[in-house]
Amino acid sequence: MQQNPNSRLVSLDVFRGIIIAGMILVTDPGTYSAIYPQLRHADWMGATATDMIFPALLFMVGFSIVLSIKSRLSHHMPNRKVVLHMFYRTIILIILGLAINGFPFYDWHNLRLPGILQRIALCYLLCGLFYLYMIKPVSKNNIPKLLIPIVILLVGYWLMLFLIPVPGVGVYHLDSFGNLPAYVDRSIFGINHLWFYGTTPGMGITYDPEGLLATIPAIASTLIGVLTAQYWLHTADNQSKKIIKASITGVILIVAALVLDKYFPINKRIWTSTFVLLSSGVSLLVFTFVYIIVDIKKWRKWSYLFLVLGSNALLAFILSNVIIALLDLIKIHSSFSSTELSLHKWGNQLSLCTGLSPINASLLYAIVLVLLNTLIILPLYKKNILIRA
Repeated sequence: MQQNPNSRLVSLDVFRGIIIAGMILVTDPGTYSAIYPQLRHADWMGATATDMIFPALLFMVGFSIVLSIKSRLSHHMPNRKVVLHMFYRTIILIILGLAINGFPFYDWHNLRLPGILQRIALCYLLCGLFYLYMIKPVSKNNIPKLLIPIVILLVGYWLMLFLIPVPGVGVYHLDSFGNLPAYVDRSIFGINHLWFYGTTPGMGITYDPEGLLATIPAIASTLIGVLTAQYWLHTADNQSKKIIKASITGVILIVAALVLDKYFPINKRIWTSTFVLLSSGVSLLVFTFVYIIVDIKKWRKWSYLFLVLGSNALLAFILSNVIIALLDLIKIHSSFSSTELSLHKWGNQLSLCTGLSPINASLLYAIVLVLLNTLIILPLYKKNILIRA
């Protein structure tokens, strides 16, 4: 825990807070049987607004890597200590990820090993090491050094899926059972340590959306955040040029993803290269918009909730997972039913009593959870206390 003034761009924390709020909003609606299509993940191929949340978080991790390393080097911290700090944070994030996956029962035999924090940890470490030793935070001239590995990762991942056969299945099968990342995860972790909901009809658990091999293109998502920060912080372009170039780049990435979709379909579950292009383009456009509103126009009153969540994003993420688990676990007697209801189901029934349609009542329940998390974190924000890994 540290108590520090926030020296970063305000838009960075606001955007991060929007991501965390979105993550809470889509993770636990009142009921998944009544939910707006854009607030659920795509069934398999394609993408929704919900699918943009996690890659946006990785984009921000990449941006923050540049700020973090730049800050430490400016205080004359030797590379060895910077690396030790990165390894420390990586280990803490992995431990926290496993703790969240197991909460509250900790059935070690069926503990999910991959996860969101685990993927963030690996992307953070690998991108941080690459940036520290290969980029050396200075000028615009180093931007090609970031473009090259991004292209290699995206093309290389596509070639792996296109050329490496899955035993008993063959090459370039992108269904939920026959894709190469799913096979690798089943082989390394075993199905009892994969995502409980990563199923294929008639086959049970077959894949994990945060698996090992699909972390390769996720590293590219993070490096695009690094590249953005490198450009944003280390070029002589004025604000207008940065905004125009970032916006054009975002549009180009989205168009490229849509054009290439017929060759390598957009898929969040296996994090295809086209998904990286699409989600990175969206992240770039949204961040640029937030930057204009928050840091240029200084219109910030609307962003208070997001600033609270974004300033303590890790705590908000952990807290939301704990709250969601407890709401499903704790049972109460209710006038809505002759049997006991979980607090989750009771809350959804209470939302329905407002007279809203089922889909809007379900959304209201999720919004209340976002507000609950914000209220819990608010005292820390007011005291400028930041919880870091």
